[in-house]
Amino acid sequence: MKIAIVTDSSSGFNNLELEKYKNLFKLEIPYYLDDKEYDDSLENTMFFSLLNNSKTIQTSQPHPLNVVNLWNKILKDFDYIINLNISSGLSGTYQTLSNLALDEDFNGKVFVVDTKRVSLTLKIFVLEALKLIDSGFNVNEIITYLENNNKNAKIFISIPNLKYLKKGGRLTKEVALLATLFQIKPVLRLEGGVLENYKKTHSKKQSIEVLVKAVGEEMENQFKAYKDNNELVLGIAYTNNYKDALRLKERLEEEYPTVKIYMIDPLCKTISCHTGDEGLGICISRIIKELI
Repeated sequence: MKIAIVTDSSSGFNNLELEKYKNLFKLEIPYYLDDKEYDDSLENTMFFSLLNNSKTIQTSQPHPLNVVNLWNKILKDFDYIINLNISSGLSGTYQTLSNLALDEDFNGKVFVVDTKRVSLTLKIFVLEALKLIDSGFNVNEIITYLENNNKNAKIFISIPNLKYLKKGGRLTKEVALLATLFQIKPVLRLEGGVLENYKKTHSKKQSIEVLVKAVGEEMENQFKAYKDNNELVLGIAYTNNYKDALRLKERLEEEYPTVKIYMIDPLCKTISCHTGDEGLGICISRIIKELI
């Protein structure tokens, strides 16, 4: 039984990481800056330059034809495909892929899991699935594990400038103006695939402390058993501010020295379209012990 995993660019896998796995494939999620289409391959400096100067921002879903073509290509060498994509609460990708998987060419061969995750937490989910495949679990056992654990992760992210959410139509001009006037830098929480306001802050220093405290509270509540059983990791995401990410890493290691910082990754461009630069995020996630 040969099983492949298909994720998308919101998971943050770069090309070098993809080359490590012969059974991992990635779909590009396109985004539009001033109505021109781009994807994650756009060079960073150019991306942030275009993002800062664009009047409109729009994100989309993988093109259905690209999905079908990739599935057909994979099924020449693999028996099954498990799709682990951006949460259904953040994108219509899950529903689109679920509908495509009903086709007779894919029915019973292609499975679509609602991960309820994105970015670092989705990447961890993909790595867990790959580990389960390598350990000999069958497709049904892997899907059961994923569906039972898709809520065992959270992300807290600080957004220093709301103008990108305004450009993308996810925030009214009035709210964005008030946030600017009062220097509000919101910290958002992604839980179970739903993005919601967590706390308001007024400075970078304050937002970092909110992020650090938030994961600490989670470790003493929902994730305590996983922490005690050495099944818990933290991750840091950043947008064009790697030095800030390193300072956050030092702060976390100082506060929680026994918990592993599993990865420090840039946010994918699909998500960075909404956060802009200088965003910082922390994920907390259960993980298979063998991956720590």
